[in-house]
Amino acid sequence: METIKLPDNPVFDVVATAAAELEVDAYVIGGFVRDLVLKRPSKDIDVVCIGDGIALAELVSKKMPHKPKVSVFKNFGTAMLRSGDWEVEFVGARKESYREHTRKPEVEQGTLDDDLKRRDFTINALGISLNKANYGELIDEFNGLKDMKRKIIRTPLAPGITFSDDPLRMMRAIRFATQLGFDIDPDTFDAIIDNKERIKIVSQERITDELNKIILAKVPSYGFKLLFTSGLLHLIFPKMVELQGVETKNGNTHKDNFYHTLQVLDNVAEVSDDLWLRWAAILHDIAKPDTKRFSPKVGWTFHGHEDRGARMVPKLFKDLKLPLNEHMRFVQKLVKLHLRPIALVKDTVTDSAIRRLLFETGDDIDALMKLCRADITSKNDSKVKRYLQNFDKVEKRLVEVEESDKLRNFQPVITGEIIMETFDLKPSKTVGDLKEILTEAILEGKVKNEFADAYAYLLQIGNEKGLQVIVNKAAIPNN
Repeated sequence: METIKLPDNPVFDVVATAAAELEVDAYVIGGFVRDLVLKRPSKDIDVVCIGDGIALAELVSKKMPHKPKVSVFKNFGTAMLRSGDWEVEFVGARKESYREHTRKPEVEQGTLDDDLKRRDFTINALGISLNKANYGELIDEFNGLKDMKRKIIRTPLAPGITFSDDPLRMMRAIRFATQLGFDIDPDTFDAIIDNKERIKIVSQERITDELNKIILAKVPSYGFKLLFTSGLLHLIFPKMVELQGVETKNGNTHKDNFYHTLQVLDNVAEVSDDLWLRWAAILHDIAKPDTKRFSPKVGWTFHGHEDRGARMVPKLFKDLKLPLNEHMRFVQKLVKLHLRPIALVKDTVTDSAIRRLLFETGDDIDALMKLCRADITSKNDSKVKRYLQNFDKVEKRLVEVEESDKLRNFQPVITGEIIMETFDLKPSKTVGDLKEILTEAILEGKVKNEFADAYAYLLQIGNEKGLQVIVNKAAIPNN
């Protein structure tokens, strides 16, 4: 049998000694073994023993120098302790049986064979013995090592049973394929197609957790193509599926916005690990199906898809159980503004247009520019090159205007309180109008965002509107 060298951590020898003392067999099993073989970093160790996993954890703790605290989860029959920055979880070998309307199994004690059979994929059904008779020996009853070498995701048991029992495993199959760059075994993939409707019994939170892991992969489009082909995407994210397809009218054809979106997502993934910037890539054109129109003069149009898409973001986040906080607002902002830098590329870049962009994006301008660069997916290389060179010019102007005017996260120096005090006004539309006129003047470069200049302009527009100055703050020192 093949042996595997375990990492240099004393916890493995301590577990082996404690297991021998308790007269139980113990094995490192699952994802830790997979990652060890694939040379991927992992510090989450799962130990299965043929007996009482909690008792093994408690004895291991007693034998370790710093006596780490054991956290016991009696409902699950598991225990966990930390060894440095390694997390070690202990459980007794189990076998599981499932009922149709739940993915929570009925669990009872089992053998090592039972425990390996309940694993989702062969590459996760590997074990390493911690027993003195065969320490370090690889346990591989389902040819997981061979599947790793072939780069295949396959289930240990019949895939139809595996996925029907726990439908989340269908998402996990696609997630592992995406993260590892593996193929899914044809029979396994057919079983995903056959059992896709079973995903409806899984909580949205668990589905979205797997979806986020796919999105964070090196080439996330691979996972989305598998989700689409299997039919799972139609069930978990139908709005994204609506992007797929092309339509031709009078010889005019628009691009397939689904595959364009995937290209934008991959482009963003090359330059950023930010999950929320990747979500902005996914949603930037989400309203195109709702805004698609055909004009005999100009062909296909998607006017206003950026505004409509931004309005759709909160409901999409709510439906997907994504956070309705600053992350949602960041995605919403980028969806709304993703055409603005492209418009600057087409036109002469004016300072006022740059000021407005800085004003509206604030600290998110760099993320917006990454999204805009990623959004250039034309097959015409010279067109792509031209657009990217123009973006270089826009970014240069952004830096110049920012250094000159300090407009990132800009707030007008004249506040609503100053306006109300000057003209003895209560909070009202008039105050809002005056503040907006001032802001526009500053963004247009008519007025500097400095107190004396801006306040003089306020008095001027107040006079034009027939307002009486009650407190002239220009006459008050330190204003």
